[in-house]
Amino acid sequence: MAQNVNAAPRLQKVYRNEICAAMIKDFDYKNPMQVPKLEKIVINMGVGSATQDRKKLANAMEELTLIAGQQPVRTDAKKSIAAFKLREGMGIGCKVTLRGRRMYEFLDRLINVALPRVRDFRGVSPKSFDGRGNYALGMKEQIVFPEINYDNVSDVRGMDIVICTSARSDDEARALLKKLNMPFVA
Repeated sequence: MAQNVNAAPRLQKVYRNEICAAMIKDFDYKNPMQVPKLEKIVINMGVGSATQDRKKLANAMEELTLIAGQQPVRTDAKKSIAAFKLREGMGIGCKVTLRGRRMYEFLDRLINVALPRVRDFRGVSPKSFDGRGNYALGMKEQIVFPEINYDNVSDVRGMDIVICTSARSDDEARALLKKLNMPFVA
């Protein structure tokens, strides 16, 4: 049975059909275009140990490709730091920016699959907003994602996930993410 490639992701349908109307009602927007929306999700994985072993960076990029469903970009050191045995231009991590369909699919998997699999998970902090409606979240291990086969993992790495919204304030962004079922701590 073939899957419809053009069908919108589940979370995007929920946003269009339910969340927009609820946000207009809650914040008294005059125009539906004022409703905050998700713009992009940036996932960053730093690999400090890549200075000694280049294979670790290649493994991190491979794992991030599996998690995001998109090829990551290598991040390089901007300065040389002798204490860290780091030279300018040396690969020290990778990042990927998700937009559109992949962004909604990743957020759906993050909220409904990955976060509940975190050990001793009680919810995410409602204070991690930057003042402009963007939310940052740190994860200590990549193995909570179902795409990662635990037997093939050489190192457990953390990652930073930044959810960028078009909201003008943290309160609007918090309301949007709550309606998208982000599990904030009460």
